[in-house]
Amino acid sequence: MPRTIWSGAISFGLVTVPINVVSATEDHSVRFHQYHLADMGRVRVRKFCETEDREVAGDEIGKGYQLTKERVIPISDDELSNLPLPTAKAIEIEAFVPWASVDPLRIGEGYYLQPSGQVAAKPYKLLRQALARSAKVAVAKYAWSGRERLGLLRVRDDVIVLHAMRWPDEIRDPSELLPPAVELSEDEIDGALALMDTMSREDLEGEEFRDTYTEALQEIIEAKREHHELPEAPEPAEPGRVVDLMAALQESVQKAKASRGEDADVHDLPKTQDKTAKKTPSKRQAGTRKKTAAKAADRKPRRSA
Repeated sequence: MPRTIWSGAISFGLVTVPINVVSATEDHSVRFHQYHLADMGRVRVRKFCETEDREVAGDEIGKGYQLTKERVIPISDDELSNLPLPTAKAIEIEAFVPWASVDPLRIGEGYYLQPSGQVAAKPYKLLRQALARSAKVAVAKYAWSGRERLGLLRVRDDVIVLHAMRWPDEIRDPSELLPPAVELSEDEIDGALALMDTMSREDLEGEEFRDTYTEALQEIIEAKREHHELPEAPEPAEPGRVVDLMAALQESVQKAKASRGEDADVHDLPKTQDKTAKKTPSKRQAGTRKKTAAKAADRKPRRSA
């Protein structure tokens, strides 16, 4: 059972839902410590007071705001937990919005909200079912770790989830990153859509979505522990230059189909057209050409002298 990160309540109009907040995710990354290479002694970071020039213990350390170069205003954890804010003890729901209207770039870490005690069971279930039936998410404010935050509440497997959200002014303007102006043909767009269709799936379960980086690190650690040779790294593929975009799309579709055991022949991509080619003939023109070709075929070739 994950530990409780924060305890408070969800404020939904005049309805209050006591809750405990627990982390919804786990980090399985391989962790490293710093060591002195000469003797493999552990290297640690020690905290020194620059005024007394000595190491200080954790219970001697607190927070402070530097007002001027000479003056610091001390702020205690108790003062932070008792800020004069309605969001200091509660997650205040401000509005309900369509899920599709939320930019994923603003969504951060996820937390499960657990009902706190029997008194919370009914209002918790009420909010959960209302969210599920409305197909909307709640936008709320809450105060953690010395700052007020924006959050998003949604339902996942009958549990209410809180996602931390970034404020609008925390999202950088990407306009300066746009590529130079280029022209795309409809065939190229259709080709990209065909590739997307080939790579589409209904879930994110499978071998493609496992953490191979952590597995590779564990292989190295195990090899060194057993004094075996280290596993060889695969040769990186040479990045190719895209000269013909349609040809690259066609090859990509073939590889995607082959990896899924499907027919690798590409039938749904438009063929690359030469920009200098003439327009497609009309039905009347095509019929005239067929008749002309038939007459030419009936004629006997002349013998050369």
